[in-house]
Parts: sequence; structure tokens; C-alpha cells
Amino acid sequence: MAKALESTKRKRFSMIRSFHFADLLTIANGCCGVGAVFHAMRYLSQDDNRQIIVAILLIPLALVFDVLDGRVARWRHKASPMGRELDSLADVISFGVAPAAIAYAAGLTTGLDQAMLIYFVACGVSRLARYNITAERLADDAGKVRYFEGTPIPSSLVPLGLLLIAAYANWLVPLEVFGLRFHGVTLLFVASGSLMISTVRIPKP
Repeated sequence: MAKALESTKRKRFSMIRSFHFADLLTIANGCCGVGAVFHAMRYLSQDDNRQIIVAILLIPLALVFDVLDGRVARWRHKASPMGRELDSLADVISFGVAPAAIAYAAGLTTGLDQAMLIYFVACGVSRLARYNITAERLADDAGKVRYFEGTPIPSSLVPLGLLLIAAYANWLVPLEVFGLRFHGVTLLFVASGSLMISTVRIPKP
């Protein structure tokens, strides 16, 4: 029993030691996304505008970490399959779940709004899964991926930014079509998600 526990401890610390600096930046990206979700929930419970502002600001900060982790990995020649998986998981949180949570907190709460936001997140998850299984095929001889298929998930900053403009201008007025209520701005998230799962080729910087 003691040997089994010792072996488990060694494996646990071995995993921690296997993290590179770029991986820590990736984890910081994911932590920003989780923090954004927490602040969005706190905004709903406290009706404190500062909470939603913090939630919003954490998304661009997550993008900074997302850009840095790739650059650091290439600079240190430490890119790995584990790093790619970590990056996708962090991106799902920061640029998929967190923007959807912020949108909900900002007022996109009808049943159809929620369905469209779920579609947006599902598209982001699907896009990242496709990238992970096609990255090697899309890479050149140097191992660098030449282009994205579909828009990258951080492009979710666009509908999120437009949502904030609409909220500030008091344009978040629900529409009703065939008895279904929704906010027009939610369609921007649908469009963003659809572009993610499209086959449009976006050159990778």
C-alpha cells in the first residue's frame, strides 16, 4: 500500500515537472476564463456593474496569454501535443464558455437566446477538436500550421464587443418572431460560431 501511494505521488509530481513555461501561460489563459464566468455570476447576484466590467476585461487578458504561449513555445522549441490539448481546453473556457456566460449576464436570457449561445459554444468546441486532429496534416515541413480552417475561437471577442456596444446604447430590446422571443445581437454569436466550423481558410500568423 505504501509503495502504491509513493508511486502515485511520483507520477503526480512528474506531471507537474512536465509542464513548460508556455503551458503555464496557457493555464493562465484558462484561469482568466474561469474568473470571467465567476464575475459574470457575481454580477447577476449583486447587480454590481464593476463585476461585469471585470469579467469583460479578463477576456482580452486571456487573449494576451493565448498569444504569448504560442510565441514562447516556438521560441523555446517546446511545442508538444500536450501543450496543444491544454491550449484547446483553455480556449474553450475563455473564448467559448466565458463569452456565453457574459452574454447571458448582460441580458440574453430568453430560451432562444440560450439555445443560440449553446450553439455558439458547441461550434467553438467542434472547431478546436477539428484543429487538433488536422494540425499535423496542415503543417509544413517545419511543423508550422500554415492556415486555420474556420475562424479561430478568439474571434468571439467580436460579437462580445458588439454586444457591449449594444448594451451601452440600450439596444438590447427583445424581438418576437412566430411567438419566439430573442435578442437580435444573439445572432452575432450564431454567425461567429458558424464561421468557426466553416471551411474558410484563414492564414495563421
